[in-house]
Amino acid sequence: MGDKHVVRFEPVGIEIEVDEDQTILRAAAEQGVQLMHGCKEGQCAACKSFVLEGEDIELDSYSTFALPDYEKEEGSTLLCRAHAYEDLTIELLNYDEEIIRSGLPLRRGTVEVLVNEEVTHDLRRLVVKLLEPEEIKFFPGQYMDFTVPGTEETRSFSMANTPNRDGEFEFVIKIYPGGLFSEFMAEKLQVGDQLEVEAPFGTFTLRENRTSDIVFVGGGAGMAPVLGLLRSMAERSVERRARFYYGARTAKDLCFAEEIAELGGRLPSGLTYVPALSEPDDAPWEGKTGLITDVLQESESTLEGADAYVCGPPPMVDAAIATLTALGVREENIFYDKFTTTGEQEDGQ
Repeated sequence: MGDKHVVRFEPVGIEIEVDEDQTILRAAAEQGVQLMHGCKEGQCAACKSFVLEGEDIELDSYSTFALPDYEKEEGSTLLCRAHAYEDLTIELLNYDEEIIRSGLPLRRGTVEVLVNEEVTHDLRRLVVKLLEPEEIKFFPGQYMDFTVPGTEETRSFSMANTPNRDGEFEFVIKIYPGGLFSEFMAEKLQVGDQLEVEAPFGTFTLRENRTSDIVFVGGGAGMAPVLGLLRSMAERSVERRARFYYGARTAKDLCFAEEIAELGGRLPSGLTYVPALSEPDDAPWEGKTGLITDVLQESESTLEGADAYVCGPPPMVDAAIATLTALGVREENIFYDKFTTTGEQEDGQ
């Protein structure tokens, strides 16, 4: 362990102690302070903040798309990659008062595989059961880190289920050729195998103090956290009007349609589900076609006053945010997860 320093977050006035060997984001999470974040790998910019006081900071490797050099020179930093070597004051650029003080403790544990099955040609459903500790708490929409067997690498996946007393966790995971975890899952992982995990992470959670309409926009494995939120809303009969725009390439890439319809029937204010195919093939299809962001633009005249939840690959997320703001959604009411999609860092939440 290294020396410890005090990091103060403004404008919320919260202070934490950070070891030099930890990132600021990690230290905050361990102390129950839920800062906005996404990938934890310096790629999505969700945790980008501004250094008000202090200069002695070192960053682990990160993408200059998330933090361009000129922004770094002006004082911006990525909390998921930043190590403090003196006391600091940090201005949070992206934060939520409701979320920041409601953090759940990080817990490491061991799980056993109960289900590993295909749901489409390149999406798999994984269900695991916690062996130890007795409980890992999470909010719907959060994600869990899996240690890839035989390595020290971790990969992150969103829970698709709601918290339960059985200690089970469900995931929808996209298989990428060369994907460190996903290829292992597709080719080697068996029912009964054990995996090391840590959770909960992420702030893609329902803001409970709001009553506004909700628009979900997802693609690929972005189905998982939205499914978790919809299941939670249905269980609790949340009275908020919702619509879900989901993008897939072809009809064979669609999944969970029957359950989504059933969930909509249980929501007091209903659910409008709009799947769209970007590359429709010869299979019969009477639904929407085109990029999901274009379909969203064509289908809505205004979304002023709504909350939006977006999850999927970074290009889709960026396009969706631009579309949503153009339709009147306030930027602070857009919550998103960007999933990494390369072979080496394939999985994302």
